Amino acid sequence: MSDRAALLKGIRVWLALFVVCLVLSGATAFPLVHELRWTEEALRALSVPEHLPGLAAWISRVREGLDTVDAEYPFVLYGTDWLAFAHLVIAVAFYGPYRDPVRNIWVVEFGMIACAGIIPLALVCGPLRGIPFWWSVIDMSFGVFGIVPLYVVRKKTRRLEALGAPAVSG
Repeated sequence: MSDRAALLKGIRVWLALFVVCLVLSGATAFPLVHELRWTEEALRALSVPEHLPGLAAWISRVREGLDTVDAEYPFVLYGTDWLAFAHLVIAVAFYGPYRDPVRNIWVVEFGMIACAGIIPLALVCGPLRGIPFWWSVIDMSFGVFGIVPLYVVRKKTRRLEALGAPAVSG
């Protein structure tokens, strides 16, 4: 396998991993009410409240809030539907770098900027919304973990570009 083909394969594998995670992250925003009920039941079954009472209390509080919103103000959950949709749309944008990484490196850089933006958002909006700091750290980890495959893709794309790679399709 040529260097060019190996780089392209590596880029596509990392992009596929990133897109799968982005789609899964978005898809889980649709059934939040049910997910929180299942999560709370699973935590109880695993005796988590005994070992991590703060986590169990937080999950319970969030579940109660979502139950109330779902019962009395279901239109508010429409916002999380849009959040899910945004994840799916952003995932589609990564088809460009998958097809032609050099020409569409800007999409990868955009994704890296978005991942970096998660950190100030969580640090500012978390406290404003009463989110426990440790939960904001979990939210920030999405940006940290998300930027890793994109950084690898960007680095490999720059190497591909340096090889003078022709436009790639398919």
